[in-house]
Amino acid sequence: MLIDNVDKEDGRVDRYRILYEDEDVLVVYKVAGVAVQSARVMEVDVMSLLRNELMERGVREPYLGLVNRLDQPVEGIFLVGRNKRAAARLSEEVGEHMEMEKWYKAVVVGKLLKKEGRMVDYLLRDGRTNTSKVVKEGTKGSKRCELEYQVVEETDKRSLLRIRLLTGRHHQIRVQLAHAGVPIVGDRKYGMREERGQLCLCASEMVFGHPGTGERMGFRVEPAFLENWKG
Repeated sequence: MLIDNVDKEDGRVDRYRILYEDEDVLVVYKVAGVAVQSARVMEVDVMSLLRNELMERGVREPYLGLVNRLDQPVEGIFLVGRNKRAAARLSEEVGEHMEMEKWYKAVVVGKLLKKEGRMVDYLLRDGRTNTSKVVKEGTKGSKRCELEYQVVEETDKRSLLRIRLLTGRHHQIRVQLAHAGVPIVGDRKYGMREERGQLCLCASEMVFGHPGTGERMGFRVEPAFLENWKG
């Protein structure tokens, strides 16, 4: 099953939209700038909004198990398990990475030498600053990270990339691309401090096995930033 070209133009898409739901899983699209889950009392987050929506529909004490998290500035698709069994199965798929496919689209400043390839680095996270950086292999506390990319289109100054995430590290795509000399447009944390506007990174495609039936399911959205990505 593939759900493609999700319509995001009607007025209901303020912060999120449920793309698919059944008794086991919710597939959710969120806009950039909204937290998936937040510990801040006054900050609205999508998980709280989902819980409120289900309760308004008459679901008592809905179970919502977050499977994969998106950073607040990132637009795109994430999964929620509707029960403990489904959430655990989907989390296993996330950990395996080959069974669950996660694809992103990003607009970067500059060009890559190769039109497609693989990036392998070692990342070290700094919890005090909520940042990560590329370090030498063997650095204490570092973790191996890996992604594959394809150049979809280029202009003189920017490139549109399609990226498959093969590991799930903190700020991985943002850090690896910045380290490669092509920071993401709008990423003020990793090399684009002078820019304003949306971070041009979207979790645009996801393929996974349904936790109940095993059916392969795929979902795809077009990022909002594609309308003006060429600058």
